Amino acid sequence: MNTIALITGGNRGLGFATAEHLARAGTTVIIAGRDAGAVGVAVGRLTEQGLAAESLTMDVVSPESVAAGAAEVTERHGRLDILVNNAGILPEATSSGDHHFVDLDAFTRTLETNVVGVATVTEHFLPLLHRSDGGRIVNVSSTMGSLSDQVDPRSPYFTSAVPAYQASKAAVNSLTIGLAKVLGGTPVKVTAVCPGWVQTDLAPGNREHAPTSAEAAARVVVTAATLPEDAASGTFIDRDGPVAW
Repeated sequence: MNTIALITGGNRGLGFATAEHLARAGTTVIIAGRDAGAVGVAVGRLTEQGLAAESLTMDVVSPESVAAGAAEVTERHGRLDILVNNAGILPEATSSGDHHFVDLDAFTRTLETNVVGVATVTEHFLPLLHRSDGGRIVNVSSTMGSLSDQVDPRSPYFTSAVPAYQASKAAVNSLTIGLAKVLGGTPVKVTAVCPGWVQTDLAPGNREHAPTSAEAAARVVVTAATLPEDAASGTFIDRDGPVAW
C-alpha cells in the first residue's frame, strides 16, 4: 500500500526538500500551503520528474481551513501515514520598532503559526493517522527551543535574541512530549527534529550564510518520518542524534 505524506509549508525550502526526498522513496506527497499558486508550482516540479505529488491549499492558522484540508485528504485517500508539521515563521528577524524585550505583534504571529498551527493541524489530521498501520508525526523544531541549550554558554545560540521564536519551538517540544503520551499504546509515533541552520528564506541571510542545504537538512526529517516500529516516540533529535530538551 502506497504511503501518504502531508507536509505543511511544503512548497519551498526544507518542506519542499522533504517532499522530494519522500517522493523519491515512493511516497505520495501532499504539499500543503496557503498560496495555491506556489503550491501548484512546487507540485509541478515533482510531477515533472515522474513523482507522485498533490496540492492542498491550507492555512495552518485557520481552523476552518485545516478542517477543510483534513476533509479533502479523507476524501482522496481515507488515511494519512506521515504528517510533517513544517510550516513556521520568524518575523523577529525583520521586525523593527520600539520594544524593550519582544515585538508583541511578532510574538503573537509567531506563536499563532509555530505553535497553535501545529496543534490545530495535528488535532484535525490525527484521526487519519490512526487509520494508518503506523502513522508518523514530525514536528520541525530547533535547538534554539532547547531550554538546556539556552542556558549553556557553550552554545552557538547562547546570545541569540529571538525570544518569540525560541519560546515557540520550546512549546513545540512540549507538545511533542504531551502527544507522545496521548499516543502511547498506539502505532502512531511523534518526533521533534532540529534540521540545523538551513539555507532557506526563514530569515534574511540564511541562504548566504547557513551551512546546511535544505536537501541535507531534510534527511533528519525523513529519518523521523520513517521510524521503525521498535523506535521510541516523543524524542527530540538532530542529524547527530538526541538533543537535550
